[in-house]
Amino acid sequence: MAEMDYYQILGLNRDASQEEIKKAYRKLAMKYHPDKVKGDKKAAEEKFRQISEAYAVLSNPDKRKEYDQYGSQVFREKFTQEDIFKGFDFRDIFDLGISEGIFSRLFGGQGGPRGRGGRSRIFRFGGEEGFGAQPQPQPVKGNDLQVEVPITLHEMAFGTEKVVGFPRDGHTEKVAVKIPPGTLPGKKLRVGGKGMPSPFGGPPGDLYVKLRELEHPVFKREGSDLYVDRKIRFTEAVLGTKVTVPTLDGKTMSLKVPPGTQSHTKMRLKNYGLPVANGKTRGDQYVRIIVETPAELTKKQKSLLEELAREGL
Repeated sequence: MAEMDYYQILGLNRDASQEEIKKAYRKLAMKYHPDKVKGDKKAAEEKFRQISEAYAVLSNPDKRKEYDQYGSQVFREKFTQEDIFKGFDFRDIFDLGISEGIFSRLFGGQGGPRGRGGRSRIFRFGGEEGFGAQPQPQPVKGNDLQVEVPITLHEMAFGTEKVVGFPRDGHTEKVAVKIPPGTLPGKKLRVGGKGMPSPFGGPPGDLYVKLRELEHPVFKREGSDLYVDRKIRFTEAVLGTKVTVPTLDGKTMSLKVPPGTQSHTKMRLKNYGLPVANGKTRGDQYVRIIVETPAELTKKQKSLLEELAREGL
């Protein structure tokens, strides 16, 4: 949805008074009167819709505060046209000579001026009009809140419950949040009704708990797979060896490294990674073999290596 600057539409500064807002609206409404403007009628009607929407928001202190805080894009995503014109003094339109039929055509029958006995006159498409109760807009939901919570690899793998503290409506609240096994960082868990209260009497917003991963001293994670490094000597890489490998489950696995293994070779331990979110499968654990090159040699080691080099190794 395109951004609309209500102040710019009415030609006002952001600190304009209510009297200045009303004066600017009435001047522009007369200029773009759909029945009196010369030239492009369609463009004039669109302009009239824009200035009326801008005036309906800026002339209401509560709606103006919401608009100033969030901007028109977020404001118009939260509020329907019925919400925007709720409580609007339609006499500001009709006193300018704008007919009820024009209003119905331009604003789609969203509402109208008060009739006798406090009833609202409801405009319908096709030029009909009658009396009845004004349609009630959908209640406006309060703003959502978000809090970031740290989580370890072990908690991702086996699930946990966290007590989350968060600021809400001027004080700190706490709520217990269950984190299912296989829940990965970046995931947002929704706690319904724990957001900010609605300023217009609607339901409160929601609380979203965003998970932030804590670094593990041994394992690295890629998706649901885990990686761990094991270093071996050059001779072990050539001749073959065995390495012991920890798992997140607390087990110690023995892994055979075949002769001639190259540095950075990855060896897989199937189903020893994190649970996948559906709970039916698990990722894998990969052991990365790192072949160490000695930085210093004894005289004997150097002599042996020189002899191996002469043999073509």
